[in-house]
Amino acid sequence: MACPLLSLNWLATMLDPLLEEKIRNQVRTHKVLIYMKGTPEMPLCGFSYAAVRILDSLGFPYTAINVLEDPELRQGIKEFSNWPTIPQIYIDGEFVGGCDILQEMHARNELRPLVEAAFAKAGTQS
Repeated sequence: MACPLLSLNWLATMLDPLLEEKIRNQVRTHKVLIYMKGTPEMPLCGFSYAAVRILDSLGFPYTAINVLEDPELRQGIKEFSNWPTIPQIYIDGEFVGGCDILQEMHARNELRPLVEAAFAKAGTQS
């Protein structure tokens, strides 16, 4: 399932330190975060579209970052997570996976409890 963010420390050292810190701050700041191609209103790939539809169906706020606006971020997030594809979803500071994993978790009714727990911890910041 989800991979603790701390286990990614060794890999993240290959990134530019400023980009690494930018990604870490984004991941830590938002309860639910999706790095995607396009925006929730206009996804630019089928996988991003499918992931956004799942997140929308949960009814919780989330933050979307369009990696097509920043080529360095687009490559850097792949190195940060050691995951080769976009979209990438983080919940409560942990990397969950891409579209396929999100779909599997949603089908097994594992996704909603994970998101609910993230929002139950403290505050409701997206």
